Amino acid sequence: MNVIFRNARLINPAQNLDMQGSIKVSETGMIETITFGDESIPSDPNDRVINMGGKVIASGLFDMHCHFREPGQEYKETLETGSRSAVAGGFTGVAVMPNTKPVIDSPLGAAFIKHNTKDLPIDIEIIAAMTEGSEGEMLSPYGKLCSYGIRAISDDGTAVQTSRMMRLVFEYAASFGLLVIQHCEDTSLSSEGIMNEGSYSALLGLKGIPDVAEIITLARDINLMEYLQKHKLNPPIASPKYHVAHISTAGTLDLVRQAKAKGMQVTCEVTPHHFTLTEQDLFDAEDKGNFIMKPPLCSKENYEAILEGLSDGTIDAIACDHAPHARHEKECPADQAAFGIIGLETSVSLTLSELVHTGKITLYRAIELLSSNPRKIMGLAPILFEPGGPANFTFIDPEETWTYTEDLVHSKSRNTPFLNRTMKGKAVGIYHKGVLHGLE
Repeated sequence: MNVIFRNARLINPAQNLDMQGSIKVSETGMIETITFGDESIPSDPNDRVINMGGKVIASGLFDMHCHFREPGQEYKETLETGSRSAVAGGFTGVAVMPNTKPVIDSPLGAAFIKHNTKDLPIDIEIIAAMTEGSEGEMLSPYGKLCSYGIRAISDDGTAVQTSRMMRLVFEYAASFGLLVIQHCEDTSLSSEGIMNEGSYSALLGLKGIPDVAEIITLARDINLMEYLQKHKLNPPIASPKYHVAHISTAGTLDLVRQAKAKGMQVTCEVTPHHFTLTEQDLFDAEDKGNFIMKPPLCSKENYEAILEGLSDGTIDAIACDHAPHARHEKECPADQAAFGIIGLETSVSLTLSELVHTGKITLYRAIELLSSNPRKIMGLAPILFEPGGPANFTFIDPEETWTYTEDLVHSKSRNTPFLNRTMKGKAVGIYHKGVLHGLE
């Protein structure tokens, strides 16, 4: 049936839109009518009318950094359960990272993901590996991957360690218009590290990961980009597009600022856990496994720098780095715990609780970070609230206070430090592919 959403706050940064209004969607999932202000949309007897009561209809949220573990580690998560978690968190689309088993580094892997996601309720973009097996030794077949719709490459979980190989990545990725997503980590410094290096790691007797490991890799990459743009990759030859995954230090943020000031195509993302928690939270936790991730929870100084980067516009996107693990991989000594946590179901609420309701950013800016910017960085078409276009919405209640308990977890895994945390603000549903989820 047709659905009319009345009395909503419509937010779509791709159109500079933030107004009260109503939207009518046809039974085929297309937008029929949009009105603004108090203008009403008349209904027919067979229409379903939903009074939003001032709740938000946002352009569908997109998380550009997720791990759905399939193929190879379906005991942690599958494409289906990951999608279920995304819907629960208010996301209508995600990008999945390639570090599965086997690594997604070929057209065969891309075809597998595409075949197994075509009927899922969300859109899934595939990020392919930069190098074969993510081993940093031989480039993946970028041309063939592009023919399967790949828009971005990453060896997430590690970084390309040699400058020579990273140069080749830039040159060939630029020629195919691919976005390069780097997990910045100099493993010669971080090897065997468990948490941020500092006084807390010393007190716990855990090997530290120095934050300079992130800074050094980014500095190398930016210098390589500058060199190539000066000597080779300049018009009419395409320049590289570079994105810093899960940024976590003041030093890397400063490098991003400098690169942007020079007009370089450099963007970055931050995770909700890095603007919510610090290394002290790990230190204080009784069960430390769910506080172990890469990059590690940072110092108070780096945490403050992240908040500044969100406020001043340096950070372009929020991405949760959804990383499911089985219980036995987390309920173990800290130095044996797998890195990463699930995050799709708490991303919106943490953003609202920690950033919007504290006055650090506006709700409009939050939607920009969670929806329009990630899509733009990935080279996806913007979502538009226009008659004749497909309805792709996320519904948000900024005022709902709720507690994230284990019975509300939709992921196959439960590895999160945010269980039993009370938050203000919640994604309460999506409308995508002609189907309404939530708003019951």
